[in-house]
Amino acid sequence: MRLLITGGAGYIGSHATRLFLAEGHDVWVFDNLSRGHLAAVPDSRLIVGDLADRVSLESVLRKRKIEAVVHFAALTYVGESVQNPGRYYENNVAGTANLLEAIRNCSVNRLVFSSTAAVYGNPERVPIQESDSKQPINPYGRTKYFIEQMLADYASAYGIGYAALRYFNAAGASPEGDIGEDHEPETHLIPLVLQVALGQRPLIDVFGTDYPTPDGTCVRDYIHVNDLARAHLRALECIRPGEGRAFNLGTGRGYSVKEVVAACHEVTGRGIAVKEVPARAGDPAELIASPQLALQQLEWRPRYTDLRETIETAWKWHRQHPNGYGRNNQ
Repeated sequence: MRLLITGGAGYIGSHATRLFLAEGHDVWVFDNLSRGHLAAVPDSRLIVGDLADRVSLESVLRKRKIEAVVHFAALTYVGESVQNPGRYYENNVAGTANLLEAIRNCSVNRLVFSSTAAVYGNPERVPIQESDSKQPINPYGRTKYFIEQMLADYASAYGIGYAALRYFNAAGASPEGDIGEDHEPETHLIPLVLQVALGQRPLIDVFGTDYPTPDGTCVRDYIHVNDLARAHLRALECIRPGEGRAFNLGTGRGYSVKEVVAACHEVTGRGIAVKEVPARAGDPAELIASPQLALQQLEWRPRYTDLRETIETAWKWHRQHPNGYGRNNQ
């Protein structure tokens, strides 16, 4: 298929781009590079552009004869969304509205959307199922849930088929160690712990030790970035015009903060200093996916089910690229 991948130079988008190319698809990446990385995607496949520019979007869709869109482009920091919600509504919601109008005008009727477990807010039960209530507790989660509702409206009115993929905690890197996670600032637990192992930060803060979990720290479901990429491929193959479905993407197994730190120590063989600090407001005790719907309807199954295997790929990336993409790496 001829595909446009928005935000394809970002963390998850770049891994999906690589997979789609390997599977023989004709892929074009549309990214403004505000948080993506030039080195994460082939130069010949990159179109620098912004979702706010509908004219450019429609030009690309028509010129490249795009048949389907995989939509990763978004701002994704929870804390930033609380401090600056306007930027998130403008970028995520208004940007996606522009994209939807562009694909409608260009008769593209398939879209895979990068959603998030943040649409659930504080879950009513664990593991979380797709039918559970959606009560996002921050602007980031609200933008993603609002986009899901937009997609449903476009499916009903215009026949666009879509899949909304609700990620849990994306982790890991390419097994080759050549593409991986590089955020500024970094907020994800595994790369932060690995930065301690590399000597780039003195310690890791553990936020809260009195949660109602086995060791008192938060529990999260970590899904390898390549498994996420494969789920997008399967979703793309399963979409039908005018139909929309949402899927949780996780392993169905949770790991506590202390377990993540211990696994990073085991993988790296290096000491990792920890500082226990008060819990952050709004952090749920447990976020674990029920991936059954994706297993059944997408015929998708995570290949990385051992957290240590996921951390090994991340460690290879961070060890080989201690300063991220193209910044004086040795």
